[in-house]
Amino acid sequence: MKDALRTVRAAVALQWRSAPVASATVLALTACTGAVAAMGGWLTKLLLDELGRGAQVDSQRALGLAVGAAAVAGGAMAVLNLTEYLNGVIRWRVTLEVERALFTKVSALESLRYFEEPAFHGQLRLAEQAAQEAPQQLSELVLAVIRAAISVVTLSAVVLSVSPPMALLLLLAGAVGLGAQLVRSRWSARLSEALVQTYRWRDFYHSLLVDVRAARESRLFGLGELLRDRMVTTLGRASARELALARKGAAMQASLSLLTAGVTALGAFIVVRGAVEGRHAIGDVALFLAAVAGIQSAFTGLVVQMQEAGRSVLTFGNYLQLLALPGRTAGPSRAVEPLRRGVEFRDAWFRYDTRGPWVLRGVNLFIPAGGSVGLVGINGAGKSTLVKLLCRFYELERGQILWDGVDVREFEPRALWQRMAATFQDFMTYDLTAAENIGLGDVAHLKDEARIRAAARLADIDDKLAALPAGYETLLSRTLEGEDGDGAPGVSLSGGQWQRVALARALMREDVDLWVLDEPSSGLDAEAEFGIHQTLQRHGAGRARLLVSHRLSALRSADTIAVLSRGQVVEQGTHEELMAAGGEYARLFSLQARGYQDPRLVSRTPEEEAA
Repeated sequence: MKDALRTVRAAVALQWRSAPVASATVLALTACTGAVAAMGGWLTKLLLDELGRGAQVDSQRALGLAVGAAAVAGGAMAVLNLTEYLNGVIRWRVTLEVERALFTKVSALESLRYFEEPAFHGQLRLAEQAAQEAPQQLSELVLAVIRAAISVVTLSAVVLSVSPPMALLLLLAGAVGLGAQLVRSRWSARLSEALVQTYRWRDFYHSLLVDVRAARESRLFGLGELLRDRMVTTLGRASARELALARKGAAMQASLSLLTAGVTALGAFIVVRGAVEGRHAIGDVALFLAAVAGIQSAFTGLVVQMQEAGRSVLTFGNYLQLLALPGRTAGPSRAVEPLRRGVEFRDAWFRYDTRGPWVLRGVNLFIPAGGSVGLVGINGAGKSTLVKLLCRFYELERGQILWDGVDVREFEPRALWQRMAATFQDFMTYDLTAAENIGLGDVAHLKDEARIRAAARLADIDDKLAALPAGYETLLSRTLEGEDGDGAPGVSLSGGQWQRVALARALMREDVDLWVLDEPSSGLDAEAEFGIHQTLQRHGAGRARLLVSHRLSALRSADTIAVLSRGQVVEQGTHEELMAAGGEYARLFSLQARGYQDPRLVSRTPEEEAA
């Protein structure tokens, strides 16, 4: 109960922070509308009683009462319209505040661990949905409680004046209905949490059906019907569970409705019989019926709000939990000095799950300042994991990563990231302009055209981007149009061209000490690859460089080559030293070289070659 109240307070506080004036106005209007039903009913009773006097009716009083009742009804409608508008204002301001707070937290998460966990994505989906809906729903619940309390108190006083026992029966029926609705809301909230992963699978199949990157294989391999059927089946499982809950809730609600109807019918019978016997006036009958309808309406409105808000109380907890996740490193941290000696992995151990296998097993590796280290190994050897650790997207379980002898955990991650640049194997292709795709590498110079084009020239992509329909302002997308609404279509680049753009993005950063280049030329042809590596060698002079590639020939010029196998560095040395050693590197290099050799040339004798 305490947790639920704490959640309600947090949600209501979020709304009031987002829209204080609108929220205060709605609160005042709610307090006024709570007494409208009783006031209107009382004026109607007086009017009917006056009209029932026959020849002795006071026409002036009757007209005044009629105008008053109409004014109350009209004023109530005006208040409702104004309240509806203010609720719209509140909803948008809460949405903006939620998006800002939620994704400020998401962008502050320094570890990639969260983004690689399905549970986190499910929680994020619930948090975003609940945080946009819950504050207003819970605030409306609070307002509904205030409005219902005022209505029930004033209308109960009216019913008490006519039939005290019926007032108690109506209150008891309403209380039972509210209790049942709390149980129903808890069922609904638990089902929503249980179905998060189901709906995520539905979204996954939906994205495959419409994603332009998946469209080629979907058509070539005839995947459309398979994906469609899986999407519909997944949605069917969710609908079956939701409909089962709806049937259960409907049965409960029908029972409560019958109970309320029975109580109302009994009360109407008693009051009308009293009017027939002369114990009640016609106005008393009208007042009682209006009061009963008003009380039922108040309870019904409260039940509807509780149906939505009860689920919000539980799901809003996901938003609060997500905001409570540790974000940016707090506390004092050391300044990241320019790299003088180098970066060292010292007895580094890592695994993604405490119950899973070790990915790195005591790795020792030194990347000297101003020098280059090539990292090779078969798939699954741990190369990508080592890159993630070097970029401090994860923390080691054992061992250290040292920056000039200082453990990198003593640095604030964002300060460390400012000292490095990287091109990843699974680089991003942003649906933004060509200039922005490169400029994102150094946001402080996002509008620096000269710097952007200089980076593009280093990556040998400047001529191609300049020749686009709108030059560097061309949108690189096939699915979006320009944000300015001009409807100008975007263009798409080839895989190799996109890789050059990603490389240019990394080259935007000039004042860096460490370059991490994970397969920087995998999508390029042999000639382009040679040119890029020559550029990287020249431009990277004076910087520590970690080069990862499956093409071992691309790493021959590295100062040192390290061979990673089963999570350990098993060999280190220059290309010539490793080939002479005849170990794992020599075996892999020979396998690749054999694929490029033409047997007709290999089999020729020296005499034949000379001839």
